[in-house]
Amino acid sequence: MNVTRVPVNEIRRERHGDGEGSVQVSLDPTVKIGNAKVFAIYGKGGIGKSTTSSNLSVAFSRLGKRVLQIGCDPKHDSTFTLTKKLMPTVIDVLESVDFHSEELRVEDFVFQGYGGVMCVEAGGPPAGTGCGGYVVGQTVKLLKEHHLLDDTDVVIFDVLGDVVCGGFAAPLQHADRALIVTANDFDSIFAMNRIVQAIGAKAKNYNVRLGGVIANRSDATDQIDKFNARIGLKTMAHIPALDIIRQSRLKKATLFEMDETPEVLAVQREYLQLAAKLWAGTDPLPCEPMKDRDIFDLLGFD
Repeated sequence: MNVTRVPVNEIRRERHGDGEGSVQVSLDPTVKIGNAKVFAIYGKGGIGKSTTSSNLSVAFSRLGKRVLQIGCDPKHDSTFTLTKKLMPTVIDVLESVDFHSEELRVEDFVFQGYGGVMCVEAGGPPAGTGCGGYVVGQTVKLLKEHHLLDDTDVVIFDVLGDVVCGGFAAPLQHADRALIVTANDFDSIFAMNRIVQAIGAKAKNYNVRLGGVIANRSDATDQIDKFNARIGLKTMAHIPALDIIRQSRLKKATLFEMDETPEVLAVQREYLQLAAKLWAGTDPLPCEPMKDRDIFDLLGFD
């Protein structure tokens, strides 16, 4: 098979009807993931998306599902607690063979982590060049070429920080449901509102729909509840602010590997219940995002 190299800084873009003024990355419409249930995890930068994604992946595996987690961040640390070390990215390995993907072996870019979760780090283009959407597209294409999606039940995309361009929204072109991780504070909720906007734009042309909210690092949820009630969102799981979660990251471990104290068992149950609800299927949430000024007013800012 002949593969033409496409330099990261020469990605073709074209306009789509994804929203007024939208300029999106053009991904190959024939490259689809298949029969797996696909979830894209979004949220404010530093909110705990990778921790959430990894623990949710293990929860799905505990339910007997074959899980693939795809990290979509240049830091390439999404699967860190699953594999116990930073893994090479898809972009790294493609560059090592001058973008001739036929020269790659599966073990060059797919790694088995805790609980049998298969792990891939897509990586990202060099800072200030290229587009994250290209990276996502190449990752899915490579997985398809090696038939790695044929026997997968669940795919989880762990996506870089806030949605700031069409490229970082690219996983939404593959996902069935988008989940938003948020804390009970203004900045996190403001970012969540932008993500709701992005999902609404993608839903015009793709199958992705809002699946709900994961309240993270928050003992209270009053601000999240107020926002949800206003736009029609729903909290699917609540993970409190526990130091054991920070400790698990330091130990390069998921919460399912930590000593089973009452608080650890409670969080494990929350993740298992979330995985069960997502596997059973959730109704799409038709939400109407708020104007920026309205968020300030809603959450008590003058």
